[in-house]
Amino acid sequence: MNEPVITQAMIDAYDEYTHLTLDRRRFMERLTALAGTAAAAAAIAPMLAANSAKAETIAATDERIKGEDINYPGADGEMKGYLVKPADASGKLPAVIVIHENRGLNPHIRDVARRMALEGFVVLAPDFLSPDGGTPDDEDKAREMISALDAGATNADAVATVDFLKGHADSTGNVGAIGFCWGGGLVNRLAVNAPDLKAGVAYYGAQPRAEDVPKINAALLLHYAGLDERINAGIEAYRKALMENGKDATIHVYEGVNHAFNNDTSAARYDKEAADLAWQRTVEFLKAKLA
Repeated sequence: MNEPVITQAMIDAYDEYTHLTLDRRRFMERLTALAGTAAAAAAIAPMLAANSAKAETIAATDERIKGEDINYPGADGEMKGYLVKPADASGKLPAVIVIHENRGLNPHIRDVARRMALEGFVVLAPDFLSPDGGTPDDEDKAREMISALDAGATNADAVATVDFLKGHADSTGNVGAIGFCWGGGLVNRLAVNAPDLKAGVAYYGAQPRAEDVPKINAALLLHYAGLDERINAGIEAYRKALMENGKDATIHVYEGVNHAFNNDTSAARYDKEAADLAWQRTVEFLKAKLA
């Protein structure tokens, strides 16, 4: 049987569904029209979505790391998160917050946290759905819950996460953040709201308001996907505000790749070449800025 052909229109439809409409019935109707039959649409839909079975590239039991689920103080209540560090760490390490996509703290983000820990950081992946009981297994439900979050409360919990890591016994006090999709947008807002954040890396994240850019202290590394018209519409205004305010910011646009190109659990959108280059740049940036 031939592999179904996935077109850019299908990827765009999935992006609209997962980030704007959250209407699965309408998405499947559109996908059926694009694919030609309901059977073809049913085969293509999982290829567009993330496959949690492919999420673990570094096992949670890997002897090179020590990871645990923790609770820590949020802005107004307790936050949950996944804390991981190199097993052979003998002293304090710079700290990195890994902020999830709009699917919550799932196996893929936990894996990204382990990857970052192996680069020599103490890493915390918070669950920003903690106030609502935590991330559910159902990704559609998680997206609905994320979309209903109060932005001000989420910003405050992110700032509280910086404060927690800054004072953590394993941390040097230098804290950075990396986020993807929804998390990339939150990294940009965190840079605005947390003066103690040293470095922020946003993957295809929504930009903050230009008038808030003067508040940013953190050095920024901004990764964008060339085909991501929805998010890219805000790049130039952000670039202009960053330059005019003398901020330490580097912007990379990876041509020919889609939103979520870093997520290696999504066969249709993952781009290994772009993901590998962005990750290399990210690690070098965080090591330099958090030293």
